[in-house]
Amino acid sequence: MELNARRVALLVAANTALAPFAIDAYLPAMAALADAVGASIHHTELSLPAFLAGFALGQLLFGPLSDRLGRKPVLLGGLVAFLLASLVITTVSSLPELLAWRFIQALGGGATVVNSAAIVRDCFSGREAAKVMSTMAIIMLLAPLVAPVVGSGLLYLADWWLIFVFLAAYAAFLMWLLGTRLPETRAPGAPAASPRQVLANYASVLRHREAMGYVCAASMSFAGLFAFVTASPFLYLEHFDLSPGLYPLVFGVNVLTMAASNRLNIRLLRGRSPQQNLRLGLTLQLGAAAGLVLVVASGLESLWTMVPLIMVFAGTIGLVAPNAISSLLDHFHHMSATAAALQGSIQFSCGALAGVLVGAFEVDSAWPMVGTMLGAALIGNIGLRLLAGRAGHG
Repeated sequence: MELNARRVALLVAANTALAPFAIDAYLPAMAALADAVGASIHHTELSLPAFLAGFALGQLLFGPLSDRLGRKPVLLGGLVAFLLASLVITTVSSLPELLAWRFIQALGGGATVVNSAAIVRDCFSGREAAKVMSTMAIIMLLAPLVAPVVGSGLLYLADWWLIFVFLAAYAAFLMWLLGTRLPETRAPGAPAASPRQVLANYASVLRHREAMGYVCAASMSFAGLFAFVTASPFLYLEHFDLSPGLYPLVFGVNVLTMAASNRLNIRLLRGRSPQQNLRLGLTLQLGAAAGLVLVVASGLESLWTMVPLIMVFAGTIGLVAPNAISSLLDHFHHMSATAAALQGSIQFSCGALAGVLVGAFEVDSAWPMVGTMLGAALIGNIGLRLLAGRAGHG
Protein backbone atom coordinates (compact mmCIF):
# COMPACT_ATOMS: atom_id res chain seq x y z
CA MET A 1 0.00 0.00 0.00
CA GLU A 2 1.36 3.40 -1.04
CA LEU A 3 1.47 5.97 1.71
CA ASN A 4 1.74 9.67 0.89
CA ALA A 5 1.44 12.60 3.31
CA ARG A 6 -2.16 13.42 2.33
CA ARG A 7 -3.35 9.84 2.67
CA VAL A 8 -1.70 9.37 6.06
CA ALA A 9 -3.16 12.70 7.23
CA LEU A 10 -6.70 11.72 6.15
CA LEU A 11 -6.54 8.21 7.68
CA VAL A 12 -5.05 9.50 10.92
CA ALA A 13 -7.50 12.45 11.06
CA ALA A 14 -10.52 10.14 10.65
CA ASN A 15 -9.15 8.10 13.56
CA THR A 16 -8.36 11.19 15.64
CA ALA A 17 -11.93 12.54 15.28
CA LEU A 18 -13.31 9.59 17.28
CA ALA A 19 -12.41 11.01 20.72
CA PRO A 20 -13.82 14.55 20.32
CA PHE A 21 -17.02 13.06 18.88
CA ALA A 22 -17.30 10.76 21.91
CA ILE A 23 -16.75 13.73 24.23
CA ASP A 24 -19.08 16.30 22.65
CA ALA A 25 -21.79 14.57 20.60
CA TYR A 26 -23.89 13.65 23.64
CA LEU A 27 -23.76 17.07 25.35
CA PRO A 28 -27.13 18.24 23.90
CA ALA A 29 -28.69 15.00 25.24
CA MET A 30 -27.39 15.40 28.81
CA ALA A 31 -30.85 16.16 30.29
CA ALA A 32 -32.50 13.21 28.51
CA LEU A 33 -29.66 10.92 29.61
CA ALA A 34 -30.03 12.15 33.22
CA ASP A 35 -33.71 11.16 33.14
CA ALA A 36 -32.85 7.74 31.74
CA VAL A 37 -30.34 6.93 34.50
CA GLY A 38 -32.43 8.55 37.25
CA ALA A 39 -29.79 11.08 38.29
CA SER A 40 -29.45 14.86 38.39
CA ILE A 41 -27.93 16.58 35.36
CA HIS A 42 -24.94 17.66 37.49
CA HIS A 43 -24.20 14.07 38.48
CA THR A 44 -24.73 12.89 34.91
CA GLU A 45 -22.15 15.44 33.76
CA LEU A 46 -19.57 13.41 35.75
CA SER A 47 -19.58 11.10 32.72
CA LEU A 48 -17.40 13.76 31.01
CA PRO A 49 -14.51 13.71 33.56
CA ALA A 50 -14.93 9.89 33.69
CA PHE A 51 -14.31 9.80 29.94
CA LEU A 52 -11.32 12.18 30.14
CA ALA A 53 -9.79 10.06 32.92
CA GLY A 54 -10.22 6.84 30.93
CA PHE A 55 -8.86 8.57 27.85
CA ALA A 56 -5.74 9.79 29.68
CA LEU A 57 -5.14 6.31 31.18
CA GLY A 58 -5.81 4.57 27.85
CA GLN A 59 -3.06 6.59 26.20
CA LEU A 60 -0.58 5.79 28.98
CA LEU A 61 -1.32 2.05 28.84
CA PHE A 62 -1.62 1.51 25.10
CA GLY A 63 1.11 3.84 23.80
CA PRO A 64 3.91 1.52 25.01
CA LEU A 65 1.91 -1.53 23.89
CA SER A 66 1.81 -0.03 20.39
CA ASP A 67 5.60 0.37 20.43
CA ARG A 68 5.80 -3.33 21.41
CA LEU A 69 3.10 -5.07 19.32
CA GLY A 70 2.72 -2.67 16.39
CA ARG A 71 0.22 0.06 15.55
CA LYS A 72 -2.58 -1.96 13.92
CA PRO A 73 -3.30 -4.61 16.62
CA VAL A 74 -3.58 -1.92 19.32
CA LEU A 75 -5.57 0.39 17.05
CA LEU A 76 -8.10 -2.28 16.04
CA GLY A 77 -8.31 -3.67 19.59
CA GLY A 78 -9.11 -0.19 20.91
CA LEU A 79 -11.83 0.26 18.28
CA VAL A 80 -13.46 -3.07 19.25
CA ALA A 81 -13.53 -2.01 22.94
CA PHE A 82 -14.93 1.43 22.00
CA LEU A 83 -17.62 -0.08 19.75
CA LEU A 84 -18.83 -2.64 22.33
CA ALA A 85 -18.85 -0.09 25.19
CA SER A 86 -20.84 2.37 23.03
CA LEU A 87 -23.51 -0.29 22.39
CA VAL A 88 -23.68 -1.26 26.08
CA ILE A 89 -24.18 2.43 27.04
CA THR A 90 -27.47 2.42 25.06
CA THR A 91 -28.86 -0.07 27.63
CA VAL A 92 -27.67 1.55 30.92
CA SER A 93 -30.27 2.34 33.57
CA SER A 94 -28.16 3.71 36.45
CA LEU A 95 -25.47 6.36 36.91
CA PRO A 96 -22.70 3.95 38.11
CA GLU A 97 -23.27 1.82 34.97
CA LEU A 98 -23.01 4.91 32.76
CA LEU A 99 -19.79 6.10 34.44
CA ALA A 100 -18.18 2.64 34.26
CA TRP A 101 -18.96 2.11 30.58
CA ARG A 102 -17.96 5.66 29.62
CA PHE A 103 -14.60 4.94 31.30
CA ILE A 104 -14.20 1.67 29.32
CA GLN A 105 -15.28 3.42 26.11
CA ALA A 106 -12.59 6.04 26.76
CA LEU A 107 -9.88 3.40 27.33
CA GLY A 108 -10.60 2.13 23.82
CA GLY A 109 -10.62 5.69 22.48
CA GLY A 110 -7.24 6.36 24.11
CA ALA A 111 -5.77 3.28 22.42
CA THR A 112 -6.84 4.53 18.99
CA VAL A 113 -5.81 8.17 19.31
CA VAL A 114 -2.37 7.54 20.83
CA ASN A 115 -1.50 5.66 17.66
CA SER A 116 -2.30 8.62 15.40
CA ALA A 117 0.77 10.69 16.27
CA ALA A 118 2.96 7.57 16.33
CA ILE A 119 1.88 6.58 12.79
CA VAL A 120 2.74 10.08 11.52
CA ARG A 121 6.11 9.82 13.30
CA ASP A 122 6.77 6.40 11.74
CA CYS A 123 6.30 7.87 8.25
CA PHE A 124 7.62 11.44 8.51
CA SER A 125 9.90 13.73 10.52
CA GLY A 126 10.68 17.43 11.00
CA ARG A 127 8.72 19.90 8.85
CA GLU A 128 6.89 17.16 6.94
CA ALA A 129 5.64 15.64 10.22
CA ALA A 130 4.53 19.09 11.44
CA LYS A 131 2.53 19.60 8.22
CA VAL A 132 0.74 16.25 8.58
CA MET A 133 0.14 16.96 12.31
CA SER A 134 -1.33 20.31 11.29
CA THR A 135 -3.92 18.66 9.05
CA MET A 136 -4.63 16.15 11.81
CA ALA A 137 -4.99 18.90 14.42
CA ILE A 138 -7.61 20.81 12.44
CA ILE A 139 -9.78 17.67 12.18
CA MET A 140 -9.37 17.12 15.93
CA LEU A 141 -10.50 20.72 16.47
CA LEU A 142 -13.32 20.66 13.91
CA ALA A 143 -14.85 17.51 15.38
CA PRO A 144 -15.84 19.06 18.77
CA LEU A 145 -17.63 21.86 16.93
CA VAL A 146 -19.49 19.56 14.54
CA ALA A 147 -20.26 16.91 17.20
CA PRO A 148 -22.93 18.84 19.19
CA VAL A 149 -24.77 19.65 15.93
CA VAL A 150 -24.77 15.94 14.97
CA GLY A 151 -25.85 15.06 18.52
CA SER A 152 -28.75 17.54 18.39
CA GLY A 153 -29.91 16.06 15.07
CA LEU A 154 -29.79 12.48 16.38
CA LEU A 155 -31.60 13.52 19.58
CA TYR A 156 -34.31 15.13 17.43
CA LEU A 157 -34.64 11.97 15.27
CA ALA A 158 -34.95 9.50 18.17
CA ASP A 159 -33.46 9.82 21.67
CA TRP A 160 -30.08 9.97 23.45
CA TRP A 161 -29.31 6.28 22.74
CA LEU A 162 -29.07 6.95 18.99
CA ILE A 163 -25.96 9.11 19.63
CA PHE A 164 -24.14 6.09 21.08
CA VAL A 165 -25.34 3.87 18.21
CA PHE A 166 -23.82 6.49 15.87
CA LEU A 167 -20.50 6.36 17.80
CA ALA A 168 -20.48 2.54 17.53
CA ALA A 169 -21.18 2.79 13.78
CA TYR A 170 -18.31 5.29 13.37
CA ALA A 171 -15.95 2.91 15.20
CA ALA A 172 -17.06 0.08 12.88
CA PHE A 173 -16.37 2.31 9.85
CA LEU A 174 -12.87 3.08 11.22
CA MET A 175 -12.18 -0.64 11.73
CA TRP A 176 -12.95 -1.23 8.05
CA LEU A 177 -11.10 1.88 6.81
CA LEU A 178 -7.91 1.42 8.82
CA GLY A 179 -8.00 -2.37 8.55
CA THR A 180 -8.03 -2.22 4.73
CA ARG A 181 -6.25 1.06 3.91
CA LEU A 182 -3.47 1.38 6.50
CA PRO A 183 -0.39 -0.86 6.48
CA GLU A 184 1.58 -1.55 9.68
CA THR A 185 3.89 1.47 9.98
CA ARG A 186 6.07 0.33 12.88
CA ALA A 187 9.46 -0.93 11.65
CA PRO A 188 9.49 -4.78 11.78
CA GLY A 189 12.77 -5.12 13.69
CA ALA A 190 12.17 -2.27 16.15
CA PRO A 191 13.08 -3.25 19.73
CA ALA A 192 10.20 -3.70 22.20
CA ALA A 193 10.33 -2.45 25.79
CA SER A 194 9.52 -4.50 28.90
CA PRO A 195 7.04 -3.04 31.45
CA ARG A 196 10.02 -1.92 33.53
CA GLN A 197 11.58 -0.30 30.48
CA VAL A 198 8.23 1.43 29.73
CA LEU A 199 8.32 3.12 33.14
CA ALA A 200 11.93 4.08 32.50
CA ASN A 201 10.87 5.48 29.09
CA TYR A 202 8.15 7.61 30.68
CA ALA A 203 10.68 8.82 33.24
CA SER A 204 13.15 9.71 30.48
CA VAL A 205 10.51 11.89 28.77
CA LEU A 206 9.63 13.55 32.09
CA ARG A 207 13.32 14.25 32.75
CA HIS A 208 13.92 15.66 29.26
CA ARG A 209 13.78 19.36 29.97
CA GLU A 210 13.21 20.61 26.42
CA ALA A 211 10.57 17.94 25.71
CA MET A 212 8.62 18.93 28.82
CA GLY A 213 8.62 22.52 27.54
CA TYR A 214 6.71 21.29 24.47
CA VAL A 215 4.38 19.16 26.61
CA CYS A 216 3.69 22.19 28.82
CA ALA A 217 2.94 24.40 25.78
CA ALA A 218 0.49 21.94 24.19
CA SER A 219 -1.21 21.01 27.48
CA MET A 220 -1.76 24.58 28.67
CA SER A 221 -3.07 25.64 25.28
CA PHE A 222 -5.56 22.75 25.42
CA ALA A 223 -6.48 23.62 29.03
CA GLY A 224 -7.30 27.20 28.00
CA LEU A 225 -9.50 25.95 25.16
CA PHE A 226 -11.26 23.48 27.48
CA ALA A 227 -11.96 26.30 29.95
CA PHE A 228 -13.85 28.08 27.16
CA VAL A 229 -15.65 24.91 25.95
CA THR A 230 -16.82 24.12 29.50
CA ALA A 231 -17.98 27.69 30.18
CA SER A 232 -19.52 28.39 26.76
CA PRO A 233 -23.10 27.16 27.46
CA PHE A 234 -23.32 29.40 30.54
CA LEU A 235 -21.52 32.33 28.88
CA TYR A 236 -23.51 32.39 25.65
CA LEU A 237 -26.93 31.01 26.66
CA GLU A 238 -27.35 32.53 30.13
CA HIS A 239 -24.85 35.38 30.52
CA PHE A 240 -25.44 36.86 27.05
CA ASP A 241 -28.96 35.41 26.70
CA LEU A 242 -28.30 33.91 23.26
CA SER A 243 -30.93 31.59 21.76
CA PRO A 244 -30.06 27.86 21.55
CA GLY A 245 -30.41 28.16 17.76
CA LEU A 246 -27.63 30.77 17.58
CA TYR A 247 -25.32 29.05 20.08
CA PRO A 248 -23.75 26.56 17.61
CA LEU A 249 -23.14 29.47 15.23
CA VAL A 250 -21.31 31.68 17.77
CA PHE A 251 -19.49 28.62 19.14
CA GLY A 252 -18.64 27.47 15.62
CA VAL A 253 -17.02 30.71 14.37
CA ASN A 254 -13.86 29.57 16.16
CA VAL A 255 -13.47 27.06 13.32
CA LEU A 256 -12.70 29.97 10.97
CA THR A 257 -9.62 31.08 12.91
CA MET A 258 -8.58 27.48 13.57
CA ALA A 259 -8.70 26.74 9.83
CA ALA A 260 -6.88 30.00 9.03
CA SER A 261 -4.07 29.45 11.56
CA ASN A 262 -3.73 25.84 10.40
CA ARG A 263 -3.21 27.00 6.81
CA LEU A 264 -0.89 29.76 8.05
CA ASN A 265 1.16 27.19 9.96
CA ILE A 266 1.64 25.00 6.88
CA ARG A 267 2.67 28.07 4.84
CA LEU A 268 5.04 29.45 7.50
CA LEU A 269 6.77 26.07 7.88
CA ARG A 270 8.33 26.63 4.44
CA GLY A 271 10.64 29.25 5.92
CA ARG A 272 10.37 28.93 9.69
CA SER A 273 10.99 26.14 12.19
CA PRO A 274 8.12 24.46 14.11
CA GLN A 275 9.57 26.01 17.31
CA GLN A 276 9.31 29.55 15.92
CA ASN A 277 5.67 28.98 14.96
CA LEU A 278 4.97 27.50 18.38
CA ARG A 279 6.28 30.63 20.13
CA LEU A 280 4.23 32.85 17.80
CA GLY A 281 1.05 30.90 18.60
CA LEU A 282 1.63 31.04 22.36
CA THR A 283 2.33 34.80 22.26
CA LEU A 284 -0.91 35.48 20.33
CA GLN A 285 -2.82 33.28 22.77
CA LEU A 286 -1.48 35.19 25.76
CA GLY A 287 -2.45 38.49 24.13
CA ALA A 288 -6.01 37.25 23.51
CA ALA A 289 -6.37 35.96 27.10
CA ALA A 290 -5.08 39.27 28.52
CA GLY A 291 -7.56 41.10 26.28
CA LEU A 292 -10.44 38.99 27.63
CA VAL A 293 -9.45 39.77 31.23
CA LEU A 294 -9.26 43.53 30.43
CA VAL A 295 -12.68 43.45 28.74
CA VAL A 296 -14.32 41.73 31.74
CA ALA A 297 -12.46 43.93 34.28
CA SER A 298 -13.53 47.14 32.52
CA GLY A 299 -17.19 46.07 32.28
CA LEU A 300 -17.13 46.21 28.47
CA GLU A 301 -17.99 42.55 28.04
CA SER A 302 -20.40 41.78 25.22
CA LEU A 303 -20.60 39.28 22.38
CA TRP A 304 -18.96 41.91 20.14
CA THR A 305 -15.92 42.32 22.38
CA MET A 306 -15.45 38.75 23.62
CA VAL A 307 -16.21 36.53 20.62
CA PRO A 308 -13.36 37.96 18.45
CA LEU A 309 -10.84 37.53 21.31
CA ILE A 310 -12.04 33.97 21.94
CA MET A 311 -11.66 33.30 18.20
CA VAL A 312 -8.01 34.41 18.36
CA PHE A 313 -7.36 32.31 21.48
CA ALA A 314 -8.97 29.18 20.05
CA GLY A 315 -7.58 29.75 16.57
CA THR A 316 -3.94 29.89 17.61
CA ILE A 317 -4.11 26.25 18.69
CA GLY A 318 -3.55 25.57 14.97
CA LEU A 319 -0.08 27.09 15.47
CA VAL A 320 0.59 25.54 18.89
CA ALA A 321 -0.56 21.90 18.87
CA PRO A 322 1.04 20.45 15.71
CA ASN A 323 4.38 22.22 16.26
CA ALA A 324 4.60 21.29 19.96
CA ILE A 325 3.88 17.59 19.26
CA SER A 326 6.23 17.27 16.27
CA SER A 327 9.00 19.07 18.24
CA LEU A 328 8.46 16.69 21.16
CA LEU A 329 8.50 13.53 19.03
CA ASP A 330 11.67 14.56 17.18
CA HIS A 331 13.51 13.73 20.43
CA PHE A 332 11.99 10.23 20.79
CA HIS A 333 12.25 8.43 17.44
CA HIS A 334 12.71 5.07 19.19
CA MET A 335 9.56 5.35 21.35
CA SER A 336 7.27 7.84 19.66
CA ALA A 337 4.01 6.20 20.83
CA THR A 338 5.22 6.27 24.46
CA ALA A 339 6.13 9.97 24.25
CA ALA A 340 2.84 10.77 22.47
CA ALA A 341 0.95 8.81 25.14
CA LEU A 342 2.50 10.78 27.99
CA GLN A 343 1.87 14.08 26.20
CA GLY A 344 -1.77 13.14 25.44
CA SER A 345 -2.37 11.95 28.99
CA ILE A 346 -1.00 15.18 30.53
CA GLN A 347 -2.94 17.27 27.99
CA PHE A 348 -6.32 15.65 28.71
CA SER A 349 -5.69 15.77 32.46
CA CYS A 350 -5.01 19.52 32.18
CA GLY A 351 -8.16 19.96 30.07
CA ALA A 352 -10.24 18.12 32.69
CA LEU A 353 -8.70 20.23 35.48
CA ALA A 354 -9.47 23.47 33.58
CA GLY A 355 -13.08 22.33 33.13
CA VAL A 356 -13.37 21.63 36.87
CA LEU A 357 -11.84 25.06 37.71
CA VAL A 358 -14.42 26.81 35.56
CA GLY A 359 -17.42 24.79 36.72
CA ALA A 360 -16.67 24.12 40.40
CA PHE A 361 -17.22 27.64 41.72
CA GLU A 362 -20.65 28.24 40.12
CA VAL A 363 -19.83 31.95 39.82
CA ASP A 364 -22.37 33.71 37.59
CA SER A 365 -19.81 35.73 35.64
CA ALA A 366 -17.14 35.30 32.97
CA TRP A 367 -14.30 35.57 35.55
CA PRO A 368 -13.66 31.82 36.13
CA MET A 369 -13.35 31.29 32.37
CA VAL A 370 -11.14 34.27 31.51
CA GLY A 371 -9.01 33.79 34.64
CA THR A 372 -8.36 30.13 33.80
CA MET A 373 -7.59 31.01 30.16
CA LEU A 374 -5.08 33.70 31.20
CA GLY A 375 -3.46 31.43 33.79
CA ALA A 376 -3.10 28.61 31.24
CA ALA A 377 -1.62 30.97 28.60
CA LEU A 378 0.88 32.38 31.12
CA ILE A 379 2.03 28.94 32.26
CA GLY A 380 2.32 27.77 28.63
CA ASN A 381 4.49 30.73 27.61
CA ILE A 382 6.69 30.68 30.72
CA GLY A 383 6.99 26.88 30.67
CA LEU A 384 8.20 26.78 27.06
CA ARG A 385 10.76 29.55 27.60
CA LEU A 386 12.09 28.15 30.88
CA LEU A 387 12.19 24.48 29.85
CA ALA A 388 12.93 24.55 26.12
CA GLY A 389 15.25 27.57 26.41
CA ARG A 390 17.13 28.40 23.22
CA ALA A 391 15.61 25.38 21.41
CA GLY A 392 12.23 27.04 21.76
CA HIS A 393 13.54 29.82 19.55
CA GLY A 394 13.85 27.36 16.68
